[in-house]
Amino acid sequence: MWGIEHYWIFILSSILLNITPGSDTIYILSRSIFQGKKAGIMSVYGIVSGSLVHTLLAGLGLSLILMQSALAFNIVKWIGAAYLIWLGIRSIMARHEDKPSMQAVESQSNRKVYLQGMMTNVLNPKVALFYLAFIPQFVSPEQTYGAIPFILLGLTFSTTGILWCMLLVLFSSKMAQRLQSSRISTYMNKITGSIFILLGLNLLRTSRNVSS
Repeated sequence: MWGIEHYWIFILSSILLNITPGSDTIYILSRSIFQGKKAGIMSVYGIVSGSLVHTLLAGLGLSLILMQSALAFNIVKWIGAAYLIWLGIRSIMARHEDKPSMQAVESQSNRKVYLQGMMTNVLNPKVALFYLAFIPQFVSPEQTYGAIPFILLGLTFSTTGILWCMLLVLFSSKMAQRLQSSRISTYMNKITGSIFILLGLNLLRTSRNVSS
């Protein structure tokens, strides 16, 4: 379908990755709890907007790199795999107290909440590198649709993200208390870390016939 492979596996992986507590989760919870539901929704819109920017950049850039240069593909593959494996190990070994404190977030207007959410996502180089490492694993080597499969996968990842984030906004009080549990945080870190490591190892096995 449109040059995409294992789409349902991608959806499942996206859901698991999106529900894992992280900086975006903490940001959304903090805005929802301290500024209300509207601010929480604006923070979701901001983060998703940043994710869509990364989707477009990754789709256009990856389609050119992967289809025109075998060397570039291998460079991206090794960097992406190394990053995913490192991220997985770091996630497994992470401690609950390493997460950012929600109490440090100050009150801002909804417009600023949106812009801050978007810019913190857009300006995070780890997000861009994650897109480079994650999405290509689900694109067919023989696909002839250019950037379309990359963009569709990015939109799918963003869609699963926005659904989860809206649930966080609606149930922020109960969810926030549970996410602050060190036991649950540890379990989620181990699950996500294992996913990252498996994806990194799988990326190392990828080979494509690309003209240099």
